[in-house]
Amino acid sequence: MAQRVLPEGRYSKRGRKPLAMWARWALLAVAVAVGAVIAFVGYRNLGTKPIEAKQTAFILLGDDQVKVSFEVSRDQPERAAVCIIRARSKDGDEAGRREVLVPPGNDVVVETTVLRTSKPPVTGEVFGCSYQVPAYLSTS
Repeated sequence: MAQRVLPEGRYSKRGRKPLAMWARWALLAVAVAVGAVIAFVGYRNLGTKPIEAKQTAFILLGDDQVKVSFEVSRDQPERAAVCIIRARSKDGDEAGRREVLVPPGNDVVVETTVLRTSKPPVTGEVFGCSYQVPAYLSTS
């Protein structure tokens, strides 16, 4: 096999200068810092949630009501929580919504509520839960 000859003057014969030692350490420090930020954000967004809820059952009580049962798991059972429960109509619109106070108690509790709806409901579901209980729901 013949040796390739590169056109003269097109490519430099000089190699790149190696990075200075301080530049290598600076790049390493930046890479470690970026990695730590990514790990922290991932943990905050994808780690375990302090409070979670899931619908366990729903019963349609007519064209204007649905009864929803849901289970709440929380890491701080001594704190009250609030869960937003909603009903949906056949076309996917939200037909009703209610905030339910979950009083302090066990780390896993089952709650039931009845929602009034503006359209005939087809399902009831848990939208989400939080420890930030509004003052008007507070029992204290």
